[in-house]
Amino acid sequence: MRDFSGKSVIVTGSSSGIGAAIARRFAASGANVVLNSRSRNDLESVAADLDADRTLICAGDVSDPVFAANLIDTAADHFGGLDCLVCNAGVAVNGPVTELEDADIDKLLDINVKALIYLARAAVPHLEKSGGSIVNTSSVSGLGGDWGMALYAASKGAVSNLTRALALELGVKGVRVNAVAPTTTRSDMSEGIFDNDKLLARFRDRIALRRPGEPEDIAGPVLFLASEDAGFVTGVVLPVDGGLSASNGQPNMMAIGD
Repeated sequence: MRDFSGKSVIVTGSSSGIGAAIARRFAASGANVVLNSRSRNDLESVAADLDADRTLICAGDVSDPVFAANLIDTAADHFGGLDCLVCNAGVAVNGPVTELEDADIDKLLDINVKALIYLARAAVPHLEKSGGSIVNTSSVSGLGGDWGMALYAASKGAVSNLTRALALELGVKGVRVNAVAPTTTRSDMSEGIFDNDKLLARFRDRIALRRPGEPEDIAGPVLFLASEDAGFVTGVVLPVDGGLSASNGQPNMMAIGD
């Protein structure tokens, strides 16, 4: 297990699913962990299993630029610096583009894209001091189109290209920026897939490893990208998809139409 003793990490969207698994893995590796989501109660449930002296709860909406900046500064002040920012918070909106509501478009782009920019903007001065890194959660949907998920795919494509662009911009400051691109992974967001045996079976057939992801499958690669083992890795969007994106260049997680 990698050693993050003395390191401080923020994990947004860490009240459940992938974010909670990432936070737990960092905590088990010795890191000081800042938990964030909009639900304090859910964060407290995650924190209950962690070392209280090395855990800080900061509930709030990272798509609010004022809160995003305060989150970064609060974390750095509390633990004496910041070594890694994991931008994991995200939402999904499905359906044909002709049926998308303005409010849904704004919400998804605010959380999936704009929040990352707000957080990075505030975190860079701290990460420059520590020689730290940013790890974003993109998606295999951000590597190509997806049936009925135009808005989500567009937002995750923006995350992937933002990751690459920030890596170029921040490399001179000694700050690395990478991303993981999971396929469908068990979480609150994917309940509809996991509850549909027929849909899940058809999806499973497209994956080389013949199973969807579990949150712990994503946590390990995130820790690698944040670690010194990846000290010469930046600008990478790493598919963590059981081999789905290896199939004829087709990354689509829901390419299972009739």
